[in-house]
Amino acid sequence: MRLVPALAALILVPWLMAADGVPVASVVLYSSGVGYYEHAGVIDGTTDQELRFKTAQINDVLKSLVVQDLDGGRVGTVSYRGQAPLERTLKSFQVDVTGNPSLAQLLGQLRGAQVSLTVNTESISGVILGCEVRQKPGTDKAPIQVPVLTVVTAAGLRQVELDQVQVLKLDDAHLQQELNRALAAIAGARDQDAKPVLIHFAGEGQRRVRIGYVVEAPVWKTSYRLVMPIEGDAAAKGQIQGWAIVENQTEADWNEVDLRLVSGQPISFIQDLYRPLFAQRPVVEAELAPGVRPVAYESGKKDAPKPDLDGRMKERKAARVAAPAPASIATFGAAENDMVEGVAGREEPLDPTASIQSAASAEKVGELFQYQVPKVSLPRQRNAMLPIVTDAIAIQRVSIYNVETNPRHPLNGAWLDNTTGKHLQGGPITVFDGGAYGGDARLDSLAPGAKRLISYALDIPVTVDATTGSEERQVVSGKLLKGVLYLQAKLTAKRTYAIDNGAQVARNLVIEHRFRSGWSAIDTPEPSEKTPTHWRFTVPVGPAAQASLSVTETIVTGESMGLVNLDVDSLLVYAKTGSLAPKVRDLLTRAASLKGAVIDADRQIQASSERLEAIAQDQNRIRENMRQVNQNSQYYQRLLAKLNEQESKVEALQTATEGFRAARVQAQAALEEFLSAADAQ
Repeated sequence: MRLVPALAALILVPWLMAADGVPVASVVLYSSGVGYYEHAGVIDGTTDQELRFKTAQINDVLKSLVVQDLDGGRVGTVSYRGQAPLERTLKSFQVDVTGNPSLAQLLGQLRGAQVSLTVNTESISGVILGCEVRQKPGTDKAPIQVPVLTVVTAAGLRQVELDQVQVLKLDDAHLQQELNRALAAIAGARDQDAKPVLIHFAGEGQRRVRIGYVVEAPVWKTSYRLVMPIEGDAAAKGQIQGWAIVENQTEADWNEVDLRLVSGQPISFIQDLYRPLFAQRPVVEAELAPGVRPVAYESGKKDAPKPDLDGRMKERKAARVAAPAPASIATFGAAENDMVEGVAGREEPLDPTASIQSAASAEKVGELFQYQVPKVSLPRQRNAMLPIVTDAIAIQRVSIYNVETNPRHPLNGAWLDNTTGKHLQGGPITVFDGGAYGGDARLDSLAPGAKRLISYALDIPVTVDATTGSEERQVVSGKLLKGVLYLQAKLTAKRTYAIDNGAQVARNLVIEHRFRSGWSAIDTPEPSEKTPTHWRFTVPVGPAAQASLSVTETIVTGESMGLVNLDVDSLLVYAKTGSLAPKVRDLLTRAASLKGAVIDADRQIQASSERLEAIAQDQNRIRENMRQVNQNSQYYQRLLAKLNEQESKVEALQTATEGFRAARVQAQAALEEFLSAADAQ
């Protein structure tokens, strides 16, 4: 059975509408990972314009879409295919094609519908009564299943085997349309990652329209080429060349669009506006008892905030920085054959910035900074590099030493003074020195007029020895309060950097010294710069010469300690500290003496306990031997006398130990009484 041509046309036409009626006119890419895209063009009469997006972009489009008809027209409905499950969508049509029904099953749903059939050149018109399956003998006499359609015609009931039908047409136009829409939904569900959005414009004649929206976009990146100035020429400037790396990840080609690259971090978020939300409602069964009705409960909901489409962009500030007239993007880097003649014998150093012109003009926009590149053409899903900076820049050669980076050698580097008047977005730098590759560096975002230190290679001829250092602690004051000693101590740390310049040219060495919070420098040169973690000192070193830098740091700290927890030696050390007041030292000496009395008592108690333990072990030995010998023997009597003698010693030691314990209690009491009243400044 063949498909009626009208059905195919109805399915395909709405989704094959040209997507380039209103082309992309301008693109603004932000370093925060979003982009603003604006389409501009001319339409004629009342029409629908289609834009295509990826599924992941629809939420951003629904949140940010703005549309304008500039010449008296009116913007109507913005329609798009929903994200409801396909099965739920198909069940909403009068013809249910869920589950891929057979023709017999589909016709069974259409009972009562008017149809026209062509069977073996015979035309039959009528109403579907039903569709059933019958059995009839097959070629091998085995029964086969045959679907049979029953149609009510003017002449009566007519039954037709479906395999005999050449053409079947639905005469009910509304029913045919429902079937077509169901099939269109199935066709549209195949491409899950390309979602068309239709914008309806109503009006007369040709009119200008604009369509803008914000979607997620790859972060635009920058990479730089830096040509170092001639070594030894303090007045010479370097050259910096910056390339913007952009990606067209949209579903539309860029044809001579106005591209703007913005350094800034506007707040942007994603809210799920695309996925349908269905409220969960209770199912209430109707009561059959008379007079009883189900209770209807109201469901709570919140009104979604409406997007503010009337907000306007802030007025752009500041004069635009002058830039060379941009050349065509396609001609950048082109060279004639005669330019490469004699390259092998040339004497001039390589200058990678000599034949490149900036394609961008730069300007400050409020707190942001942007590069504007006109007439950029870039097919969809393609990337490009665009020259946006080609300027002279102030550079001062230095060597940079940080013991944590390399304990032996500094790094070749430079002070970069942004004299370009442009905001330099952070990115990698390839350094060319003396006409050859010198190394790679990293640059954080650099505002106009700001300075930044970069490094790109190891400075092997220069060595630094930072192993010499010392630390000391000195008590500067103290006081006693209720047995607690409060001290003010001065900590001093010193590190010496011994520099040996083995090169035949002078070096300006920048030494990065990590400082500790709260510490201050004494007897140390003033640092040339301070970062949140390091002091930077600049040390000039002549050719084949040596130099040194000593950094001394100090801090005064307060500490407290209970005298009861200090041993005698510590107490005596503090008692001899000349920075303490005499009264404090006298009290510390007295505390040491009282502490010594307690310790002496503890020592005597320990000694007595050890002697008692030794006697007890010897008595156990004697008693064991006495059990092994005859009580009438002379050896037994000797052991008995020895045991008696030891018992006398035990009694004497126990008496002495009690005295020692009493002395210890008395000494401890004297110490505690003294400490509780020990106050001195």
